Amino acid sequence: MQGANYSEVTEFILIGFSTFPHLQMMFFLLFLLMYLFTLLGNLLIMVTIWSEHSLHTPMYLFLCALSISEILYTFAIIPRMLADLLSIHHSITFLACANQMFFSFTFGFTHSFLLTIMGYDRYVAICHPLRYNMLMSPQGCACLVAWSWAGGSIMGMVVTTAIFHLTFCGPNEIHHFACHVPPLLKLACGNGVPVVAKSVGLVCIMALLGCFLLILLSYIFIVATILNIPSVEGRHKAFSTCASHLTVVVVHYGFASVIYLKPKGPQSLEGDTLMGITYTVLTPFLSPIIFSLRNKELKNAMKKTFLSKFYPEKM
Repeated sequence: MQGANYSEVTEFILIGFSTFPHLQMMFFLLFLLMYLFTLLGNLLIMVTIWSEHSLHTPMYLFLCALSISEILYTFAIIPRMLADLLSIHHSITFLACANQMFFSFTFGFTHSFLLTIMGYDRYVAICHPLRYNMLMSPQGCACLVAWSWAGGSIMGMVVTTAIFHLTFCGPNEIHHFACHVPPLLKLACGNGVPVVAKSVGLVCIMALLGCFLLILLSYIFIVATILNIPSVEGRHKAFSTCASHLTVVVVHYGFASVIYLKPKGPQSLEGDTLMGITYTVLTPFLSPIIFSLRNKELKNAMKKTFLSKFYPEKM
């Protein structure tokens, strides 16, 4: 991604939260606490799944992979954002900007693909329980996770290559706290910019929409199956295994739709920056909370794993 043919710009300036000079320290403390909680929450989920043998099932394997992708996604963006909140100089090199975009898109789309696989897992478990062990074999699950990571890497490479093959003539100020596509497109020049902008937008929307439709299709079959269960207790038990995943999907795609499907029109730079917080800080922060509180089996396993070390007489 280096080379004189690509750009005359050697570095960018991340404007970020400098438009809120009196709030930067408050933002730093808030985002730092949320980031640490995100890391801790996902690590607790991973350690619990690793320690508790009863959770060595496909659903929790996918959840563990989801936690890893979430940790890596936030690591690609938030530490740099926190450093800029305390710094006067917000410059980022051309190569570092390209790397940040690649890793954020890679882990972000891996997250979406894993959520899709988790929806399929719930569909098989509820609609075809007798075939579950065959359809969700360890080898098959490992392949699904591997394909998710491969798909995320391809998306990251496609988007990053398309953007950083454009020419950036200046100015070099990115009105965002990260190397995000829309503000970078505003800095690019040349006849190919509109084509790249439409192509990248179409690829991202189609990938997210495809994942969402597959999840929606899974839940249509799940709901139809659950409604045919005669007992109220049986219906509640079946739905409870999907509640945490469904909640995370609603949060994930709800915020994604705000970003990618917002109406075109004039919008303040401050609004774009604040909106970016929803998918870089807030969504990863909420995900481990939802899985920990809405998944009864995981919550009980956490109590058993960690509380027993401090209060063994109560366990």
